[in-house]
Amino acid sequence: MGRRNKNLLFQEIKVIDTASKGKAVAKTNEGATVFLNNAVPGDVVDVITYKKRKGYYEGNIVKFHTYSEHRTEAVCEHFGVCGGCKWQHMKYEAQLRFKQKEVLENLKRIGGIELPDLNPILGVKNPYWYRNKMEFSFSNQRWLTKEEIESGIEINRNAVGFHKHGMWDKIVDVTTCHLQADPSNSIRNFIRDYAHKNDLSFFDPKKQNGFLRSLMIRTTSTHEVMVVLQVFQKQDQLLFPLLDAIIKQFPNITSLQYVVNTKANDTLYDQEIICYEGQDFITELMENLQFKITAKSFYQTNSLQAYELYKVVREFANLEGDELVYDLYTGTGTIAQFIAQKARKVIGVDVVPESIDAAKANAVHNTIKNVSFETGDMKAIFTKDFIERNGKASIVITDPPRDGMHKNVVQQLLELSPDRIIYVSCNSATQARDLALMKEQYSLIASQAVDMFPQTHHVENVVLLKKV
Repeated sequence: MGRRNKNLLFQEIKVIDTASKGKAVAKTNEGATVFLNNAVPGDVVDVITYKKRKGYYEGNIVKFHTYSEHRTEAVCEHFGVCGGCKWQHMKYEAQLRFKQKEVLENLKRIGGIELPDLNPILGVKNPYWYRNKMEFSFSNQRWLTKEEIESGIEINRNAVGFHKHGMWDKIVDVTTCHLQADPSNSIRNFIRDYAHKNDLSFFDPKKQNGFLRSLMIRTTSTHEVMVVLQVFQKQDQLLFPLLDAIIKQFPNITSLQYVVNTKANDTLYDQEIICYEGQDFITELMENLQFKITAKSFYQTNSLQAYELYKVVREFANLEGDELVYDLYTGTGTIAQFIAQKARKVIGVDVVPESIDAAKANAVHNTIKNVSFETGDMKAIFTKDFIERNGKASIVITDPPRDGMHKNVVQQLLELSPDRIIYVSCNSATQARDLALMKEQYSLIASQAVDMFPQTHHVENVVLLKKV
Protein backbone atom coordinates (compact mmCIF):
# COMPACT_ATOMS: atom_id res chain seq x y z
CA MET A 1 0.00 0.00 0.00
CA GLY A 2 1.46 3.36 -1.08
CA ARG A 3 2.07 5.98 1.64
CA ARG A 4 2.34 9.19 -0.36
CA ASN A 5 0.38 11.56 1.86
CA LYS A 6 -3.27 11.60 0.73
CA ASN A 7 -2.79 9.28 -2.29
CA LEU A 8 -3.12 5.79 -0.88
CA LEU A 9 -4.06 2.52 -2.53
CA PHE A 10 -6.51 0.34 -0.61
CA GLN A 11 -7.10 -3.08 -2.13
CA GLU A 12 -10.13 -5.37 -1.90
CA ILE A 13 -12.09 -3.27 0.56
CA LYS A 14 -15.82 -3.74 1.00
CA VAL A 15 -18.43 -1.03 0.56
CA ILE A 16 -20.61 -1.33 3.64
CA ASP A 17 -23.18 1.47 3.58
CA THR A 18 -24.55 4.59 1.93
CA ALA A 19 -23.54 8.06 3.08
CA SER A 20 -24.65 11.67 2.65
CA LYS A 21 -24.87 13.40 -0.75
CA GLY A 22 -25.30 10.11 -2.59
CA LYS A 23 -21.90 8.73 -1.66
CA ALA A 24 -21.07 5.26 -0.36
CA VAL A 25 -18.78 4.34 2.54
CA ALA A 26 -16.16 1.60 2.65
CA LYS A 27 -13.94 0.31 5.46
CA THR A 28 -10.32 -0.73 5.03
CA ASN A 29 -8.76 -3.70 6.81
CA GLU A 30 -7.07 -1.18 9.11
CA GLY A 31 -10.45 0.35 9.99
CA ALA A 32 -10.11 3.56 7.96
CA THR A 33 -13.26 5.07 6.46
CA VAL A 34 -13.31 5.89 2.74
CA PHE A 35 -16.12 7.75 0.95
CA LEU A 36 -16.73 6.85 -2.70
CA ASN A 37 -18.86 7.83 -5.68
CA ASN A 38 -20.59 5.29 -7.95
CA ALA A 39 -20.32 2.49 -5.40
CA VAL A 40 -23.06 0.27 -3.98
CA PRO A 41 -23.04 -1.45 -0.58
CA GLY A 42 -21.74 -4.97 -1.15
CA ASP A 43 -19.17 -4.01 -3.81
CA VAL A 44 -15.57 -5.13 -3.18
CA VAL A 45 -13.14 -2.68 -4.76
CA ASP A 46 -9.64 -1.26 -5.05
CA VAL A 47 -9.49 2.46 -4.27
CA ILE A 48 -6.98 5.26 -4.69
CA THR A 49 -7.63 8.14 -2.32
CA TYR A 50 -7.41 11.75 -3.48
CA LYS A 51 -8.32 13.61 -0.30
CA LYS A 52 -7.58 13.10 3.39
CA ARG A 53 -9.66 14.57 6.15
CA LYS A 54 -9.61 14.09 9.87
CA GLY A 55 -11.03 10.62 10.39
CA TYR A 56 -11.70 9.67 6.76
CA TYR A 57 -10.55 9.61 3.13
CA GLU A 58 -12.25 10.30 -0.18
CA GLY A 59 -11.30 8.09 -3.07
CA ASN A 60 -11.96 6.79 -6.56
CA ILE A 61 -12.58 3.17 -7.50
CA VAL A 62 -9.88 1.77 -9.80
CA LYS A 63 -10.98 -1.87 -9.87
CA PHE A 64 -14.03 -3.97 -8.99
CA HIS A 65 -13.42 -7.42 -7.51
CA THR A 66 -17.05 -8.22 -6.67
CA TYR A 67 -20.24 -6.48 -7.71
CA SER A 68 -22.98 -6.03 -5.11
CA GLU A 69 -26.24 -7.93 -5.36
CA HIS A 70 -27.90 -4.52 -4.99
CA ARG A 71 -26.27 -3.20 -8.16
CA THR A 72 -28.08 -2.75 -11.47
CA GLU A 73 -27.30 -1.24 -14.86
CA ALA A 74 -27.95 2.52 -15.02
CA VAL A 75 -30.41 3.36 -17.79
CA CYS A 76 -29.06 6.84 -18.52
CA GLU A 77 -26.07 7.37 -20.81
CA HIS A 78 -25.06 10.37 -18.69
CA PHE A 79 -24.92 8.49 -15.38
CA GLY A 80 -21.80 9.24 -13.38
CA VAL A 81 -21.15 12.47 -15.29
CA CYS A 82 -24.36 14.43 -14.76
CA GLY A 83 -24.77 15.74 -11.23
CA GLY A 84 -28.15 14.03 -10.66
CA CYS A 85 -29.47 10.47 -10.24
CA LYS A 86 -26.50 9.28 -8.17
CA TRP A 87 -28.27 6.04 -7.22
CA GLN A 88 -29.34 4.92 -10.67
CA HIS A 89 -26.90 2.00 -10.40
CA MET A 90 -28.73 0.67 -7.32
CA LYS A 91 -31.84 -1.50 -7.51
CA TYR A 92 -34.92 0.42 -6.45
CA GLU A 93 -35.74 -1.99 -3.61
CA ALA A 94 -32.27 -1.33 -2.18
CA GLN A 95 -32.68 2.43 -2.59
CA LEU A 96 -35.79 2.27 -0.41
CA ARG A 97 -34.04 0.12 2.19
CA PHE A 98 -31.10 2.51 2.57
CA LYS A 99 -33.33 5.59 2.66
CA GLN A 100 -35.37 4.07 5.46
CA LYS A 101 -32.14 3.17 7.27
CA GLU A 102 -30.87 6.75 6.99
CA VAL A 103 -34.07 8.14 8.53
CA LEU A 104 -33.94 5.63 11.37
CA GLU A 105 -30.27 6.32 12.15
CA ASN A 106 -30.68 10.10 12.06
CA LEU A 107 -33.64 10.02 14.43
CA LYS A 108 -31.73 7.77 16.84
CA ARG A 109 -28.22 9.24 16.58
CA ILE A 110 -28.94 12.96 16.13
CA GLY A 111 -32.34 13.16 17.75
CA GLY A 112 -31.63 10.76 20.61
CA ILE A 113 -35.28 9.78 20.36
CA GLU A 114 -36.98 6.65 21.60
CA LEU A 115 -38.66 5.35 18.47
CA PRO A 116 -41.78 3.32 17.89
CA ASP A 117 -41.82 0.79 15.06
CA LEU A 118 -41.44 2.84 11.89
CA ASN A 119 -43.95 2.50 9.09
CA PRO A 120 -42.44 0.97 5.92
CA ILE A 121 -41.25 3.61 3.47
CA LEU A 122 -43.72 4.54 0.74
CA GLY A 123 -42.13 3.86 -2.64
CA VAL A 124 -43.35 4.67 -6.15
CA LYS A 125 -44.74 2.39 -8.84
CA ASN A 126 -42.47 3.83 -11.54
CA PRO A 127 -39.08 5.18 -10.37
CA TYR A 128 -38.59 7.11 -13.62
CA TRP A 129 -40.42 9.93 -15.45
CA TYR A 130 -41.79 11.30 -12.18
CA ARG A 131 -40.64 14.93 -12.01
CA ASN A 132 -43.07 17.72 -12.91
CA LYS A 133 -40.37 20.40 -13.01
CA MET A 134 -36.94 20.40 -14.63
CA GLU A 135 -34.46 23.24 -15.15
CA PHE A 136 -31.76 23.03 -17.81
CA SER A 137 -28.79 25.35 -18.41
CA PHE A 138 -27.45 26.58 -21.74
CA SER A 139 -23.68 27.00 -21.95
CA ASN A 140 -20.91 27.37 -24.51
CA GLN A 141 -18.71 25.36 -22.12
CA ARG A 142 -19.85 21.81 -22.84
CA TRP A 143 -18.11 19.16 -20.79
CA LEU A 144 -15.86 17.10 -23.04
CA THR A 145 -14.75 13.53 -22.57
CA LYS A 146 -11.05 12.69 -22.49
CA GLU A 147 -11.39 11.13 -25.94
CA GLU A 148 -12.95 14.30 -27.35
CA ILE A 149 -10.19 16.46 -25.90
CA GLU A 150 -7.42 14.23 -27.27
CA SER A 151 -9.01 13.86 -30.70
CA GLY A 152 -7.82 17.26 -31.90
CA ILE A 153 -11.08 17.69 -33.80
CA GLU A 154 -12.89 21.03 -33.52
CA ILE A 155 -16.01 20.39 -31.45
CA ASN A 156 -19.16 22.44 -30.96
CA ARG A 157 -18.98 23.40 -27.29
CA ASN A 158 -22.63 24.49 -27.01
CA ALA A 159 -24.71 22.41 -24.60
CA VAL A 160 -28.07 22.40 -22.86
CA GLY A 161 -28.43 20.13 -19.86
CA PHE A 162 -27.05 19.79 -16.34
CA HIS A 163 -23.86 20.81 -14.58
CA LYS A 164 -21.05 18.29 -14.55
CA HIS A 165 -20.71 16.95 -11.00
CA GLY A 166 -18.43 19.30 -9.06
CA MET A 167 -18.03 21.82 -11.92
CA TRP A 168 -20.02 25.05 -11.91
CA ASP A 169 -18.85 26.08 -15.38
CA LYS A 170 -19.25 22.85 -17.36
CA ILE A 171 -22.57 21.56 -18.74
CA VAL A 172 -23.29 17.97 -19.75
CA ASP A 173 -25.22 18.03 -23.03
CA VAL A 174 -28.27 15.90 -22.24
CA THR A 175 -30.17 14.18 -25.02
CA THR A 176 -32.52 12.01 -22.93
CA CYS A 177 -33.27 12.64 -19.27
CA HIS A 178 -35.28 9.85 -17.63
CA LEU A 179 -36.77 11.99 -14.88
CA GLN A 180 -39.40 14.03 -16.74
CA ALA A 181 -41.75 12.51 -19.29
CA ASP A 182 -42.13 13.84 -22.80
CA PRO A 183 -42.58 16.33 -24.28
CA SER A 184 -39.73 17.49 -22.01
CA ASN A 185 -36.87 15.87 -23.94
CA SER A 186 -38.45 16.72 -27.29
CA ILE A 187 -38.80 20.41 -26.39
CA ARG A 188 -35.23 20.72 -25.12
CA ASN A 189 -33.74 18.92 -28.13
CA PHE A 190 -35.82 21.01 -30.55
CA ILE A 191 -34.57 24.27 -29.00
CA ARG A 192 -30.96 23.06 -29.16
CA ASP A 193 -31.30 22.11 -32.83
CA TYR A 194 -33.02 25.38 -33.68
CA ALA A 195 -30.27 27.35 -31.92
CA HIS A 196 -27.54 25.52 -33.84
CA LYS A 197 -29.26 26.04 -37.19
CA ASN A 198 -29.86 29.73 -36.53
CA ASP A 199 -26.52 30.53 -34.84
CA LEU A 200 -28.02 31.57 -31.52
CA SER A 201 -25.28 32.00 -28.92
CA PHE A 202 -25.26 29.99 -25.70
CA PHE A 203 -24.46 31.64 -22.36
CA ASP A 204 -20.82 31.93 -21.30
CA PRO A 205 -20.72 31.59 -17.48
CA LYS A 206 -17.19 33.02 -17.24
CA LYS A 207 -17.48 36.00 -19.56
CA GLN A 208 -21.14 36.60 -18.67
CA ASN A 209 -22.38 36.98 -22.21
CA GLY A 210 -24.42 35.06 -24.77
CA PHE A 211 -28.11 34.77 -25.58
CA LEU A 212 -29.75 31.51 -24.41
CA ARG A 213 -29.41 31.04 -20.65
CA SER A 214 -31.81 28.51 -19.11
CA LEU A 215 -34.95 26.49 -19.76
CA MET A 216 -37.66 25.49 -17.29
CA ILE A 217 -40.27 22.88 -18.18
CA ARG A 218 -43.19 22.19 -15.83
CA THR A 219 -45.90 19.59 -16.39
CA THR A 220 -49.00 18.38 -14.57
CA SER A 221 -50.76 15.05 -14.17
CA THR A 222 -53.44 16.46 -16.50
CA HIS A 223 -50.82 16.86 -19.26
CA GLU A 224 -50.56 20.63 -19.16
CA VAL A 225 -47.12 21.99 -20.07
CA MET A 226 -45.32 25.22 -19.14
CA VAL A 227 -42.13 26.33 -20.88
CA VAL A 228 -40.09 29.25 -19.52
CA LEU A 229 -37.10 30.34 -21.61
CA GLN A 230 -34.53 32.61 -19.99
CA VAL A 231 -32.26 34.77 -22.15
CA PHE A 232 -29.39 37.03 -21.14
CA GLN A 233 -29.96 39.77 -23.70
CA LYS A 234 -33.11 41.46 -24.97
CA GLN A 235 -32.95 40.65 -28.66
CA ASP A 236 -36.53 40.32 -29.88
CA GLN A 237 -35.39 39.61 -33.45
CA LEU A 238 -33.81 36.39 -32.14
CA LEU A 239 -36.22 35.52 -29.33
CA PHE A 240 -39.63 35.89 -30.97
CA PRO A 241 -38.90 33.67 -34.01
CA LEU A 242 -37.65 30.98 -31.62
CA LEU A 243 -40.80 31.22 -29.49
CA ASP A 244 -42.98 31.07 -32.61
CA ALA A 245 -41.10 27.97 -33.75
CA ILE A 246 -41.68 26.31 -30.38
CA ILE A 247 -45.44 27.01 -30.61
CA LYS A 248 -45.60 25.65 -34.13
CA GLN A 249 -43.72 22.47 -33.21
CA PHE A 250 -45.57 21.95 -29.89
CA PRO A 251 -49.08 23.45 -30.26
CA ASN A 252 -50.28 21.73 -27.07
CA ILE A 253 -48.04 23.82 -24.80
CA THR A 254 -50.32 25.44 -22.22
CA SER A 255 -48.02 28.28 -21.17
CA LEU A 256 -45.03 29.71 -23.04
CA GLN A 257 -43.14 32.42 -21.14
CA TYR A 258 -39.78 34.15 -21.28
CA VAL A 259 -37.44 36.13 -19.04
CA VAL A 260 -34.70 38.62 -19.90
CA ASN A 261 -32.20 38.25 -17.07
CA THR A 262 -28.97 40.28 -17.15
CA LYS A 263 -27.92 39.44 -13.58
CA ALA A 264 -24.88 37.38 -12.64
CA ASN A 265 -27.11 34.54 -11.41
CA ASP A 266 -30.05 32.89 -13.14
CA THR A 267 -32.62 32.86 -10.31
CA LEU A 268 -36.04 34.00 -11.49
CA TYR A 269 -37.77 35.04 -8.28
CA ASP A 270 -36.79 38.71 -8.62
CA GLN A 271 -37.39 38.81 -12.40
CA GLU A 272 -40.35 39.81 -14.56
CA ILE A 273 -41.69 36.75 -16.37
CA ILE A 274 -43.57 37.58 -19.57
CA CYS A 275 -46.27 35.33 -21.00
CA TYR A 276 -45.83 35.03 -24.77
CA GLU A 277 -48.51 32.45 -25.59
CA GLY A 278 -51.33 30.81 -23.62
CA GLN A 279 -51.83 31.51 -19.92
CA ASP A 280 -49.27 32.29 -17.23
CA PHE A 281 -50.06 29.21 -15.15
CA ILE A 282 -50.79 25.50 -15.37
CA THR A 283 -53.24 23.60 -13.17
CA GLU A 284 -52.63 20.51 -11.04
CA LEU A 285 -55.44 18.39 -9.59
CA MET A 286 -55.52 16.64 -6.23
CA GLU A 287 -58.79 14.99 -5.19
CA ASN A 288 -61.39 17.76 -5.61
CA LEU A 289 -58.82 20.57 -5.48
CA GLN A 290 -57.21 22.56 -8.27
CA PHE A 291 -53.88 24.31 -7.82
CA LYS A 292 -52.70 27.01 -10.20
CA ILE A 293 -48.93 26.77 -10.60
CA THR A 294 -46.99 29.76 -11.92
CA ALA A 295 -43.35 29.91 -13.00
CA LYS A 296 -42.38 31.05 -9.49
CA SER A 297 -44.67 28.73 -7.52
CA PHE A 298 -43.34 26.07 -5.21
CA TYR A 299 -45.05 22.75 -5.75
CA GLN A 300 -43.78 19.30 -4.84
CA THR A 301 -41.87 18.09 -7.90
CA ASN A 302 -43.39 14.59 -7.78
CA SER A 303 -47.14 15.10 -8.16
CA LEU A 304 -48.20 11.49 -7.53
CA GLN A 305 -46.06 11.12 -4.41
CA ALA A 306 -47.09 14.55 -3.16
CA TYR A 307 -50.62 13.16 -2.94
CA GLU A 308 -49.36 10.21 -0.88
CA LEU A 309 -47.37 12.56 1.35
CA TYR A 310 -50.34 14.82 2.00
CA LYS A 311 -52.53 11.82 2.83
CA VAL A 312 -49.98 10.87 5.51
CA VAL A 313 -50.15 14.41 6.94
CA ARG A 314 -53.95 14.29 6.97
CA GLU A 315 -53.96 10.89 8.66
CA PHE A 316 -51.46 12.02 11.31
CA ALA A 317 -53.48 15.20 11.99
CA ASN A 318 -56.59 13.06 12.67
CA LEU A 319 -58.84 16.10 12.46
CA GLU A 320 -62.36 16.04 13.90
CA GLY A 321 -63.60 19.39 12.59
CA ASP A 322 -63.16 21.79 15.51
CA GLU A 323 -59.38 22.30 15.40
CA LEU A 324 -57.42 25.47 14.67
CA VAL A 325 -54.35 24.44 12.67
CA TYR A 326 -51.17 26.37 11.88
CA ASP A 327 -49.41 25.39 8.65
CA LEU A 328 -45.87 26.76 8.94
CA TYR A 329 -43.77 27.11 5.75
CA THR A 330 -46.99 26.64 3.80
CA GLY A 331 -45.55 27.42 0.34
CA THR A 332 -48.51 27.77 -2.01
CA GLY A 333 -50.84 26.45 0.68
CA THR A 334 -51.35 22.97 -0.75
CA ILE A 335 -51.29 21.14 2.58
CA ALA A 336 -53.43 23.82 4.24
CA GLN A 337 -56.13 23.48 1.59
CA PHE A 338 -55.83 19.69 1.45
CA ILE A 339 -56.75 19.34 5.14
CA ALA A 340 -59.04 22.37 5.46
CA GLN A 341 -62.32 20.52 4.91
CA LYS A 342 -61.67 18.52 8.08
CA ALA A 343 -60.61 21.47 10.30
CA ARG A 344 -62.34 24.52 11.76
CA LYS A 345 -59.66 26.83 10.37
CA VAL A 346 -56.14 26.60 8.92
CA ILE A 347 -53.65 29.48 8.95
CA GLY A 348 -50.67 29.23 6.61
CA VAL A 349 -47.44 31.23 6.81
CA ASP A 350 -44.59 31.56 4.31
CA VAL A 351 -41.78 33.98 3.53
CA VAL A 352 -42.28 34.15 -0.28
CA PRO A 353 -44.93 36.74 -1.22
CA GLU A 354 -45.63 35.13 -4.61
CA SER A 355 -46.32 31.81 -2.88
CA ILE A 356 -48.80 33.39 -0.49
CA ASP A 357 -50.48 35.23 -3.37
CA ALA A 358 -50.85 31.88 -5.16
CA ALA A 359 -52.17 30.25 -1.97
CA LYS A 360 -54.84 32.93 -1.59
CA ALA A 361 -55.83 32.70 -5.25
CA ASN A 362 -56.07 28.91 -5.10
CA ALA A 363 -58.19 29.06 -1.96
CA VAL A 364 -60.63 31.40 -3.72
CA HIS A 365 -60.63 29.21 -6.82
CA ASN A 366 -61.36 26.13 -4.69
CA THR A 367 -64.02 28.05 -2.67
CA ILE A 368 -62.23 27.23 0.60
CA LYS A 369 -63.29 29.84 3.14
CA ASN A 370 -61.74 28.49 6.35
CA VAL A 371 -58.11 29.21 5.43
CA SER A 372 -56.04 32.38 5.70
CA PHE A 373 -52.45 33.13 4.80
CA GLU A 374 -49.76 35.52 6.03
CA THR A 375 -46.39 36.51 4.60
CA GLY A 376 -43.23 36.83 6.65
CA ASP A 377 -39.96 35.30 7.76
CA MET A 378 -40.97 32.52 10.11
CA LYS A 379 -38.75 33.45 13.04
CA ALA A 380 -40.00 37.05 12.84
CA ILE A 381 -43.72 36.46 12.26
CA PHE A 382 -44.35 33.36 14.37
CA THR A 383 -44.48 35.17 17.72
CA LYS A 384 -46.77 35.69 20.71
CA ASP A 385 -48.46 38.50 18.78
CA PHE A 386 -49.20 36.08 15.93
CA ILE A 387 -50.77 33.61 18.37
CA GLU A 388 -52.80 36.31 20.14
CA ARG A 389 -54.03 37.60 16.78
CA ASN A 390 -54.99 34.21 15.32
CA GLY A 391 -55.78 32.10 18.37
CA LYS A 392 -54.02 29.14 19.98
CA ALA A 393 -53.64 26.24 17.55
CA SER A 394 -54.14 22.73 18.86
CA ILE A 395 -52.29 21.23 15.85
CA VAL A 396 -49.24 22.58 14.03
CA ILE A 397 -47.97 21.30 10.69
CA THR A 398 -44.44 22.40 9.83
CA ASP A 399 -42.69 21.77 6.52
CA PRO A 400 -39.43 23.77 6.63
CA PRO A 401 -36.67 23.88 3.99
CA ARG A 402 -33.64 21.57 4.17
CA ASP A 403 -31.99 23.65 6.90
CA GLY A 404 -34.86 22.87 9.26
CA MET A 405 -36.49 25.28 11.70
CA HIS A 406 -34.75 28.24 13.29
CA LYS A 407 -34.23 27.71 17.02
CA ASN A 408 -36.55 30.66 17.74
CA VAL A 409 -39.34 28.92 15.82
CA VAL A 410 -38.76 25.73 17.80
CA GLN A 411 -38.89 27.71 21.04
CA GLN A 412 -42.12 29.43 20.02
CA LEU A 413 -43.62 26.03 19.16
CA LEU A 414 -42.77 24.80 22.63
CA GLU A 415 -44.34 27.92 24.19
CA LEU A 416 -47.45 27.47 22.05
CA SER A 417 -47.60 23.86 23.27
CA PRO A 418 -50.09 22.42 20.74
CA ASP A 419 -51.52 18.97 21.33
CA ARG A 420 -49.91 17.54 18.18
CA ILE A 421 -47.15 18.56 15.78
CA ILE A 422 -46.74 17.04 12.33
CA TYR A 423 -43.21 17.71 11.08
CA VAL A 424 -42.63 17.18 7.35
CA SER A 425 -38.99 17.24 6.28
CA CYS A 426 -36.84 16.71 3.21
CA ASN A 427 -33.77 16.37 5.46
CA SER A 428 -34.11 13.87 8.30
CA ALA A 429 -30.82 15.08 9.84
CA THR A 430 -32.06 18.62 10.51
CA GLN A 431 -35.46 17.19 11.39
CA ALA A 432 -33.81 15.01 14.04
CA ARG A 433 -31.84 17.99 15.34
CA ASP A 434 -35.09 19.95 15.84
CA LEU A 435 -36.86 16.97 17.40
CA ALA A 436 -34.06 16.68 19.96
CA LEU A 437 -34.96 20.19 21.17
CA MET A 438 -38.58 19.15 21.67
CA LYS A 439 -38.26 15.64 23.08
CA GLU A 440 -38.73 16.71 26.71
CA GLN A 441 -42.22 18.00 25.90
CA TYR A 442 -43.21 15.78 22.96
CA SER A 443 -43.16 12.06 22.24
CA LEU A 444 -42.66 10.72 18.73
CA ILE A 445 -45.75 8.64 18.01
CA ALA A 446 -45.25 7.75 14.35
CA SER A 447 -42.75 8.25 11.54
CA GLN A 448 -43.40 7.74 7.84
CA ALA A 449 -40.70 8.01 5.17
CA VAL A 450 -41.91 8.83 1.64
CA ASP A 451 -39.71 8.41 -1.41
CA MET A 452 -40.29 11.52 -3.49
CA PHE A 453 -37.07 11.30 -5.52
CA PRO A 454 -36.18 7.83 -6.86
CA GLN A 455 -32.62 7.38 -8.21
CA THR A 456 -31.35 9.93 -5.67
CA HIS A 457 -30.40 9.74 -1.99
CA HIS A 458 -33.07 12.26 -0.99
CA VAL A 459 -36.01 11.13 1.13
CA GLU A 460 -38.97 12.88 2.74
CA ASN A 461 -40.02 12.01 6.27
CA VAL A 462 -43.14 12.84 8.27
CA VAL A 463 -43.30 12.46 12.04
CA LEU A 464 -46.19 12.81 14.45
CA LEU A 465 -45.40 14.33 17.82
CA LYS A 466 -47.79 14.25 20.76
CA LYS A 467 -47.55 16.46 23.83
CA VAL A 468 -46.28 14.60 26.86
